[in-house]
Amino acid sequence: MSFSIENIRNFCIIAHIDHGKSTLADRLLEMTGTVTDRDLQEQILDDMDLERERGITIKSHAIQMEYERDGKKYILNLIDTPGHVDFSYEVSRSIAACEGALLIVDATQGIQAQTISNMYLALENDLEVIPVMNKMDLDAAMPEEVSDQIVDLIGCNADDIVIASGKTGYGVDVILDSIIDLIPPPKGDAEKPLEALIFDSVYNSYRGIFAYFKILNGTIHPREHVKFMATGHKYHADEIGVLKMKPEPRKQLSAGDVGYIISGIKNSAEVKVGDTITHVENPCEKAIEGFKDVKPMVFAGIYPVDADDYEELRFSMEKLQLNDASLTYEPESSAALGFGFRCGFLGLLHMEIIQERLDREFDMNVITTVPNVSFIVHKTKGEVAEVHNPSGLPEVTQIDFIEEPYIRAQVISKSEYVGSIMKLCIDKRGTLKNQVYLTSDRVELTFEMPLAEIVFDFYDKLKSISKGYASFDYYQTGFQKANLVRLDILLNGEMVDALSTLIHRDNAYSFGRRICEKLKELIPRQQFDIAIQAAIGAKVISRETVKALRKDVTAKCYGGDITRKRKLLEKQKKGKKKMRQVGNVEVPQTAFLAVLKLD
Repeated sequence: MSFSIENIRNFCIIAHIDHGKSTLADRLLEMTGTVTDRDLQEQILDDMDLERERGITIKSHAIQMEYERDGKKYILNLIDTPGHVDFSYEVSRSIAACEGALLIVDATQGIQAQTISNMYLALENDLEVIPVMNKMDLDAAMPEEVSDQIVDLIGCNADDIVIASGKTGYGVDVILDSIIDLIPPPKGDAEKPLEALIFDSVYNSYRGIFAYFKILNGTIHPREHVKFMATGHKYHADEIGVLKMKPEPRKQLSAGDVGYIISGIKNSAEVKVGDTITHVENPCEKAIEGFKDVKPMVFAGIYPVDADDYEELRFSMEKLQLNDASLTYEPESSAALGFGFRCGFLGLLHMEIIQERLDREFDMNVITTVPNVSFIVHKTKGEVAEVHNPSGLPEVTQIDFIEEPYIRAQVISKSEYVGSIMKLCIDKRGTLKNQVYLTSDRVELTFEMPLAEIVFDFYDKLKSISKGYASFDYYQTGFQKANLVRLDILLNGEMVDALSTLIHRDNAYSFGRRICEKLKELIPRQQFDIAIQAAIGAKVISRETVKALRKDVTAKCYGGDITRKRKLLEKQKKGKKKMRQVGNVEVPQTAFLAVLKLD
C-alpha cells in the first residue's frame, strides 16, 4: 500500500530526562492502533531493562504509525531521540531526519537544560515545533508558570500549547491533529538519484546490522546495489522495509519514507550514523551535510578482576560494540592490574551504562580506573601528540605545553542555589560567562570550564547542593593551554600506574595528600611498613605510612641484660627489611573506587 508524500509526517519528541516522553509515545502508539492491548506495556519503546529502571532512553527507536482522519490515511513516523547530553550527536541526526518536533515540558518541573539545547538543535534544522505541556494530571502541576516559560523560550502564543497527560491519555488526540495540521510533509523527489540519511543502527545476531534511514530523494528496491558514502563500502540491499513494532519488509521505499535496510553487515564500524546511502550505478552528487565521526570524550581503563577472564572480557567488548558503535576500545596493560582495555566513552553516563551492561548482560566483574579526558601534548621538538592515558605522557623535559579540552556548560536551577553552584563551578576552574533569569525563581548560568573537572564527581555535587533541582548540559568548545602535571602514586617506591592522574598544578598538592590519606585507610596492614607517596616527577609532595603488624618478640625476656632484648629486636628488624624487599602490596578494588569519590 503506497502513500503519497503529502500524507507522510516525520516527527521526533524532544524533552529533558524524565519529562514523560516515553509514556506519551506509548499513548500515541495505543491511540493509532500500532500496538495491540495484549502487547502493551509501560515505555514500550525502551526495550533494555536498564532503560526502564533508570527511566532514560539510551538507544533511540523509530516506529511507524498509521492514522485515519476525515477518511484520509496518514503515515506518522516517530523518530525517538535519547534524552541525555552524552548522546547529543545521535539526537542531532535523528532531528535532521524529521520535519517537526514535539517539545514536551513537564508541568511540575518547567523547562530544563536539555530541553533548551535540543530545542536549539530543532530550530537550527528548521523544524516545526509543537509545544506540549505534559503531566497535567498531577496536583503539583503549575500550568501558568510553565506556559509563560514555554512562551518565552519559543515565542509562541499561550493558546498554541497543547495541554496533555501521558499517563491518562488526555490531550493525545489534540497532539495527533496538531502533528497532521502543523508539521509539513517531507520535501523530496522520488525520480532523483537515491539520497538517504542513516540516523541509527541496531545489531541483530542472526541478520547482522539493520541501518535505519530516511530517504530525502529517490527510490530504493530490494536487491539493488548501494553504496555508503562516508565509508565507501558497497552492498546489496537484501531487504528493505518499514519499522512497525516488528520490522515489515516492503517492495519499494521512496522519498519521504523512513525505513531500514539489511545488507548482511556484521561490523558496526561500517555503518556510521549520519552517513548517506546512494546507488552505485546512479549516485547522488554529494553526501548529506552534517556527518561527523563520533569522538569519545572520556577515557578509562577497564580490567578484569580475575586476570584469567581477559579473553572473555574481549569477547564481551566486541559484542557490546556491535550494539553501541560509539564505544571505542584498545588493549593495554598495567603493572598493577595486568591486561585490560583502554576504552573511550561519549561521556560519564555512557561510561556508567557500559559498566552496568558488562555486569548484567555478560556477567563480567571488572575494575575501572580513574576516568580522564584526552590531552594534546606539544613537545619541545615541535611534535604534537594526543594522550589518552596519564602513563602515556612523555618526560617532563620533552613537554613544551599541554592543551586540555574545554566545555561550555549550562546549568539551570532555582535562584536560591545560585551562590553554591557558582562556588562549585569556580572551584572547578570554571569562569562564569552569562547569567539569565528565565523566571523570577529560575536562573540559567553559563560557564566555561575544563572537561577534566566535570569527569570526576561534578554531577553528583551539583545535584546534592541544589537538592536535585539543577539540570546540567554541556558541549565541547575546543582546546586551551593548561598548567597540568602528572601525579603519581608510589607504594614502597613502586609506581601504581592505574592511580596516576593528570591534574592542574594548583590542585595537585591537596589532591595528592587526600589520596595518600585515603589509601592509608584502605590498604590492609602487612608484616612490614608500607610507604604511600604522591609524587610529581621526582618530587614527593605527600607521604603516609601504613604501620607494620608487630609481634612482641621480647615477651620471653624477663629480667636480665638489655642487650638480650636489643639483639632480638635487631633480628626482627632485619627480617622486616628483607620482607619489605620481597613482599608486594595488593591494592584492593575499593582503593580504585575511592579515588573516584574523594571528598
